[in-house]
Amino acid sequence: MQQLLLPLLLVLVLAVPLVMSTRKQKKQQAAQQDLQNSLAPGDRVMTTSGLYGTVADTSGDTTIDIEIAPGVVTTWLRLAVREKVEPVVETDEDATDDVDTADAPAAESITESDAAAKAEEPQTTAQVAPPLEHGKK
Repeated sequence: MQQLLLPLLLVLVLAVPLVMSTRKQKKQQAAQQDLQNSLAPGDRVMTTSGLYGTVADTSGDTTIDIEIAPGVVTTWLRLAVREKVEPVVETDEDATDDVDTADAPAAESITESDAAAKAEEPQTTAQVAPPLEHGKK
C-alpha cells in the first residue's frame, strides 16, 4: 500500500490543476460563443485589436460589419469581436458644470492665458531626422 501512495499523489497533483484549467477554458469559450451569437445591429463593440465601433450588419455566418466612423463600414470576422461596450452617454451633470455662471469671468481669463501660451508654442514637437546617406564615409 505504501508503494502505491506516492505515485497516486503525484498523479493527483498533476491531474487536478490540468482538469481545473480545462474547465476554465471551456467556460471562457462558452462565454465568447454566447457573445458572438448575441451580437445585433446597433451594439457597440471592441475588437481584439482595440478598435471601437457599432455593429451594422450580422447577416454573415462568420463575418460581421462594423461601422467605425459615420459612413465607414468595415467587415470583420465574428471572432475578432472581443467584447460589448456601453456607449458613452453625456450626463446632465456634465452639461450643468459647463454653464456655471459664478466661475465665468475666471474661466475666461484662464482660457485667454491658455490661448496666448498655445499661440507661442510650436504646433508640433516632432523632429524630422535628416536623410541617411548610404555609401558615403
